[in-house]
Formats: sequence, C-alpha cells, structure tokens
Amino acid sequence: MRLAIIRQRYTPFGGAERFVEGALEALLERDVAITLYTREWPQTSLGLIEPHIVDPFFVGSLWRDWSFARGVCRAVGSARLDLVQSHERLACCDIYRAGDGVHAVWLAERDRDASALGRLGTRLNLHHRYLLAQEKRLFASPWLSAVICNSQMVRDEIRAQFGVPENKLHVIYNAVDAEVFKPAAREVRAEARARLKLADDAVVFLLVGSGYARKGVATAIRALATLPAPAHLVVVGRDKRLARYAALARSLKLSGRVTITGPQTDTLPFYAAADAFVLPTLYDPCPNAALEAMACGLPVVTSRKCGAAEIAQAHAAGLVADARDVDGFAAHMRTLLDAEARAAMGANALAAVAPLTPSAMTLQLVLLYKELLAASVAHRRPRAAAGAAA
Repeated sequence: MRLAIIRQRYTPFGGAERFVEGALEALLERDVAITLYTREWPQTSLGLIEPHIVDPFFVGSLWRDWSFARGVCRAVGSARLDLVQSHERLACCDIYRAGDGVHAVWLAERDRDASALGRLGTRLNLHHRYLLAQEKRLFASPWLSAVICNSQMVRDEIRAQFGVPENKLHVIYNAVDAEVFKPAAREVRAEARARLKLADDAVVFLLVGSGYARKGVATAIRALATLPAPAHLVVVGRDKRLARYAALARSLKLSGRVTITGPQTDTLPFYAAADAFVLPTLYDPCPNAALEAMACGLPVVTSRKCGAAEIAQAHAAGLVADARDVDGFAAHMRTLLDAEARAAMGANALAAVAPLTPSAMTLQLVLLYKELLAASVAHRRPRAAAGAAA
C-alpha cells in the first residue's frame, strides 16, 4: 500500500508530527510505503519515508496556504497513490486528520473575548475567510472517505457544523509513550523541584502550552491568587508577551509563586516537579501536554473546550470548568490542594491514558486504511482539479 501524508510544515516537535511519527514507523514495518508531501523535509528518525517537496513561492500566510494547497493537490493528482491523508484543510484527500479542530469553532470561542471591532476584523480577515471556505470544501468533497478526530468533542463539532455522516468520523486519540511519560521516581522529583527552587511543601500546578492567551494562562494566574501560599504555578511554553504575564502575577502579589520558563525542549522535569496539571484553554482539540501529564500521574484541571476533558471526566481523573471561569478553576485547584484527592485522581489519570499506546493507535490506523482501501476509488487524477480551485 502506498500512503501519502500531507503536512505543509513538518517539524519533528509539532503535535501533528508527533502523531504521525508515533504511527509511521510501525506502518513502515507493515509494508506501507509512505510519501510525505511538505514544503521542507527536516532531520527525522523516519529515514525510510520518501519526501516530496512542494514549496511554491509565497508572501504572507494566505498566499502560503493557498499556493501549497494548489501545488500539493496537483502533485498527488498525478501520483500513483492508494490513500492520501492530509493534516491540512484540502479537498484532494481521502483522509483528513482534524488535529486543529474546527476553525469556525475556534474563531467563535476567541471572539467571545473580542470587542465589536475585533469581531469585525475577524470576519474581514482574508486568511480566516480562506480557511473557513476550505473547511466547507473539504467536508463536502466527494473524495473524503474518513475524518480522524483526536477527540469526541471534535467529532461532534464536525458533525454539527458540516453534517458529515457518523460512519466517516473516527475518533483516534493521540498516543502517549508510557516509557517516556510516567510517574517520576522520588529522587527525580526532588531534583526537578530543587532546580526550580520550589518549596518542599508547595502544591505545584503546571501549565504547558504555547500561545498564552489561547491556553488561558491569565485565568490560571488569577485562580492561583485565591489559593493560600505556598501553592505555586509553573508555566512552560512560548509566547511573545511573557513580560505581560509576569506583570500580572506581580500585580496580584504572586511574586515568588509563579514561575514562567518560556519554551523548553524537555518538559519531563516539569511534569516530575508538578502535583497537578492546569489548562484553562479557550479551545484545544486534544493537547498532547494534558495526556502526557496524565501519563505522569497528574490530575488535570481543564476547560470544557479541551478534548482531553472528556477523558478526565470519564475516568474521574480531573475537574472541568469554563475557560473564563476564574472562580471555577480556583475551586477545582483548591480541591487538589488535598493530597488524598490528588492521589486518587492521579491514579485514575494514569489508568485513563494507559490504553493510548503507540501500538494501539497504529492498529486503529491500519484497520482504517484497510477498510478504506477495500472501497477506494480507482481513478485519482481528478484530485488535481480539487487543488486547482483551492
């Protein structure tokens, strides 16, 4: 079987790429030949993948996405492929992985905090309009045979927004490597906390995520302000305005109780140092960080628009509130100040993600591919027409 994977920007550390790499190595062992269509092929451990570079000239994000869509759909339209799986919103794929969720839902969530002028700007933004149009074309495409949803939340949103039939929507959660993400040994935990200069008796809440406005960092800081010392918040991730959030912590008299590290290549020491994971995200289809935290035995406090919330709730492994509900997050974080509550939910969290192994995800993908191959369309060349209209 020859499988094409489409990902415009392939970086080994991205969430979508980690999903891909978690499965592709095993797929290669199952005699699946894989071609990756991308703008640039970086160094990666997956040496047997054949890269196909599609890198047309562009200026700006709209032209970037449009030119890649046009070029890659032409490329796969002229190739001999059994299945085409896209991680981008393209109408020329058999399988779409909705790793970014539904753009229309994300914009609606973001606009809840925007001014009237901000909402008007969103509606007039040409890139947003392009992505919304691409979503509609994608989910109406006659080529689309399956959608891989990384949470039930995303599945339900796609069904509600676009009327995609239930039999095309497949929930496959991201895998978690339990050999890497696991409860820390006592000495590892002690070393990690010492490096962060955390008090021995501090209950440490960890937030891992880039784009602090979207991830709800301000909500987490304000919630912490209602908790007694020495409760502590550690924030790990990239943002252009780190100083703004440090200033917020100072204004709430939290100096010494909020640690903002910026981006980190290795998050394991931070999971080891933490007692609980908090993520008041405005919209997250299913963040790997939440699953990794659960695999490390940490209870989760997150928002209703986070795909990981459904796993936490189903297994009594965490607590959920509206992303903007500071009092709700504060109450849940206060609950986790109790060591027995943390221990019980942490054990449940560990059990909840135990089935999400790379091998289990690979099996789900292989079975889906086999099912689709059995009913695949023989002629592929018209895909190029779908790309030409992108």
